[in-house]
Parts: sequence; structure tokens; C-alpha cells
Amino acid sequence: MEPQATPSIDVPAPRGPALHWSERPHAVALAGMLALAVAMGVGRFAFTPLLPMMLHDGVLTLTEGSWLATANYVGYLLGALACMALPWVAPSFYARWHPARLARAGLVATVLLTLAMALPVATAWPALRFAAGAASAFVLLNVAAWCMVRLAVLGRPAMGGLIFCGPGVGIVLTGLAASAMVAAQWRAASGWVVFGVLSVLLCVGVWPVVRGRAVKTDAGAQPRAAGQGGNAGTLAARGVHAVAYGLAGLGYIVTATFLPVIARAALPSGSPWPDLFWPMFGAGVAVGAALSTRAPSAWDRRWLLLAAYALQALGIVLGLVWPTPAGFALSSALVGLPFTAITFYGLQEARRLWPQSADSFASLVTAVYGLGQIAGPPLVAWLLAHADAGQGFARGLALAAGALVAGAAMYGWSAWRWPQRA
Repeated sequence: MEPQATPSIDVPAPRGPALHWSERPHAVALAGMLALAVAMGVGRFAFTPLLPMMLHDGVLTLTEGSWLATANYVGYLLGALACMALPWVAPSFYARWHPARLARAGLVATVLLTLAMALPVATAWPALRFAAGAASAFVLLNVAAWCMVRLAVLGRPAMGGLIFCGPGVGIVLTGLAASAMVAAQWRAASGWVVFGVLSVLLCVGVWPVVRGRAVKTDAGAQPRAAGQGGNAGTLAARGVHAVAYGLAGLGYIVTATFLPVIARAALPSGSPWPDLFWPMFGAGVAVGAALSTRAPSAWDRRWLLLAAYALQALGIVLGLVWPTPAGFALSSALVGLPFTAITFYGLQEARRLWPQSADSFASLVTAVYGLGQIAGPPLVAWLLAHADAGQGFARGLALAAGALVAGAAMYGWSAWRWPQRA
């Protein structure tokens, strides 16, 4: 979802009377940020800081935790596929349930599913995490689409990247809250309730803004597609982008799922650091998303993606070769910095490659990304079953770094093979 090239419509910035506060660009960007803080920071990643608490409470094992994470990522995949298919298979429904309505429904579902995880019904947890994953995909794709178009209509498309600070903000909030709860010796069930209440508070800033259609067009009018550069719109280029983007899902997911557990196993017992690395990761996510908006629109996003993959791979390797508080802190920051920048640039590239079907192709590459995520946790569970915890995590992290290197190489080849025309 790019700041300059995302909208495929030609609508001038509004003139005339001053806009209501809820329709101003800063309000739109902030609402999108808060929505992604709920959908991603809580719906997707609240499980990461709560996993050590659940292990301590004895309500699940590490292998069971891996499968709960996998259920969430499977839900995310299917949610992305549903978003891709909805405009094609149910156009009349999609005409009524436009992106703003779908995003709001996803936020309501995220709150309810988070609160339900506090129930002592372990057999229901896989289904709850599955549904939370689907809801997070609906919110991500529909909020991003709505905000990008709305900001373009308001003449401020460059602010669109700020909404991708949301996952980092959510991760910081949940990470710091979990650290405080661990210090107070709270149980994990209380953590789920706290995160559910936090989600409600964040949604207060979303509800007055994300409503209605992002832009009103004349009946029968068709949006005008953005131009494509060179041969980049070929089917082969689209396929390379989808596969390379999917490798990013596998590349980050081992760290994003198990970072507090890995750090707790590597550092001395009683160290205060393990619970702080996850908020550090979230801070890196927010900073990286803000910095990503500064990239000029003329820059080829594939080179930016190559650099982001390399930075994330370096962060993973640092955690492997330097398992100290300083090493984990730097690793957390380097893995976090390009996290949503990769999403931001990846969705930009998807829209550039296929502007006529921008929303559906963006959903498709998000689904491929989801496949990469799904592979990570069960792979780690298998490695843990065939080695001790240290070796299992080390092999999983090494494989993740390798996936990122492969994805970076694919983007480099794509940029060389199909150069972007100015």
C-alpha cells in the first residue's frame, strides 16, 4: 500500500469548507495505525509475550504453543484468501460490505476472540486463535485499502505509511504490559483480559473515522489504473514477487513467535531482559514503518525489499552468534525495523505489478506470505522434537535467515531482469 502510487483513482484534494476532525488526514492515519495495533499487535502477536506465562502456568507445552501459533497463521492465510476472492465471488455482498465495514467487523471479532482466550477451555484455543488470525487479515487488508484511498482523496497519500506503525505500537504496548504482569506474577488468563480491554480502548480512536466509503464516485465510473513500468507487469514478474514475498513470512516468524522463549533459555535464570526484547522488537517495527514513508516514490521497491530482507537476516544471525543481552537487543531491533516496511513495500510492488486488480493481487501475495508463516512454528516444533531446545531454535533461526537471503536474491534478479521504467 504505497504512499504515492497506491490509489488508482484521480480525485483532487477537497476544497471549500473545513473538514470535520474525523475526516482530516492526521485522523485517518491515526485511526489506521490504531486499527493495526489491535489487529496485529493483539490479534496476531499478543500470543508471543503471553506464551512464557502460559508455559509457566502449565496450561500448555512448547509444542502445543507452536501449534496454537500455526492455527493463528492458518487463519490469517484463509482470511487473506477470502479478501482476495470476495470482490469476485460475491460482488453484491462486497458492494454493501465495503472495506470500512469489513475492517470494523474484524476489530469487533478480534476483541471478542482475545477475551475468550482467558476462558479455561484449552480445547477451544486452537479455534479461537484460528479465527483471530482470519480477523487480523481482514482488518489489515481492508483498513490499509480504505486509508490509502482516503488519504489520496485528501491529497496526503504520503501519510499512508504511518498506519504501518500500528503493529509496532501494539507490540510495544502488549510487550510492556506482559513484562509488568510477569513481574507481578499474574496468570496468563489475566493477560488475555488485559489485552482485550486494551483493544477496546484503542478502537475508540478508530470508530468515528473508519466509516463509509473512502471515496464516492459517479455511478458507473471506473477507477483509472496506474501505469506499469517496463516489463514488470508480466506474469513471471508477478510470480517472482509472490514467492519472494512469501519467503519473508517464513523469515521473520520464528523470531516473532519464540523471541522471549529463546532469550529466556539463553540468558541466566532470573534475568530481567527476556521480557524486554519483544517491546524492543515492536519499537523497531514502529520506527521502521515511519522511516519507510521517506523513500521517494521513484525508487524501485524491489531494491528496497532486498535491503530490508538483508537487514532482517542480519538481525537473526546476530541473535544466533551473540546470545547476550546486547546481542538480543540489537537482534530484536534489526529484525523489527524492516518488518512492516517489508509489508509496506511488498503491497506497493503488488499494486504496481497489477494495478487493474490491485486489491485482489495484494490479498494473494498476503496469502502466500501467510503460507510462509504457517511453515515456521511446526518446523520449529519438529526440530525441538529431534534435538534439545538450543539446537532446535538455532536450526530454525538459521533456516529463517536462509529464506530471507533467498528472497533478497529473487528481488535482485527480478529488478535486473525486468527493470522499472521511470
